Amino acid sequence: MNKEIWIPRLLTAVSIAFVLLMLVLPLVVVLAEAFRSGLEVFLRAATDIYTLKALRLTLTATAAAVLLNTLFGLTAAWAVTRFSFRGKGVLSTLIDIPFAVSPVIAGLVFILVFGRISPLHPFLEAHNIKVVFAEPGIILATVFVTFPFVARELIPTLEARGTDEEQAAALMGAGFFTIFRKITFPHIRWALLYSVILCAARAMGEFGAVSVVSGHLRGKTNTLPLHVEILYSEYQFTAAFAVSAVLVAAAVLILTARNIVEHIAHKEDDLNVR
Repeated sequence: MNKEIWIPRLLTAVSIAFVLLMLVLPLVVVLAEAFRSGLEVFLRAATDIYTLKALRLTLTATAAAVLLNTLFGLTAAWAVTRFSFRGKGVLSTLIDIPFAVSPVIAGLVFILVFGRISPLHPFLEAHNIKVVFAEPGIILATVFVTFPFVARELIPTLEARGTDEEQAAALMGAGFFTIFRKITFPHIRWALLYSVILCAARAMGEFGAVSVVSGHLRGKTNTLPLHVEILYSEYQFTAAFAVSAVLVAAAVLILTARNIVEHIAHKEDDLNVR
């Protein structure tokens, strides 16, 4: 057989086999276990009061992380790609720290900064401000681990677009917000939406950093991933897989949204090229 034929086929077969073994099979197992005892048992676990509270906290932390990281990502990407300043390389490096640092270490850092051994603890206690083992700690940990997603998606997009159109608009008297709204944003809107979706997906599934700062208080500081761990450790396997199925469904919806955004963006790029 011609080498030009069998090499692509071999690579395709290996890729498909790997995806089926490492991704599709575990998801199928999760769904099968979730519904093994019947729909009624699944619904009872999925609508349990602690599951609903964990879902609420997960959505709250995800929304906060997406909002804060979108604001930071836009400003950081704009600063890095449009201005020259001392410390620019340092800022660009710091953005990537959550990619390199273990989420568990990140959680420990928040314990040191806001916990009982922190110099801030007397002030926090005097003003009745709770960070660790409370919702603010969950939100901070989630923001930290999803910190780079928006900025790292926007920086190469802005660099590829260049600054010619923006400079021309500025020479014609356009203000900053006008330039951003009419020139910059239309070019980055799909990249921004794509990065927001990735940020949300990562935030919903975060476990390590959240586990350290949560204290595992059921109904108060447990997100859905932590709730799954507790159910599994209590040998409530059906309930654990049922809640896992909720997370899987959310992940599938988010990734479907990502693929739709990707398809629309590519379609728009093709139309612009023509």
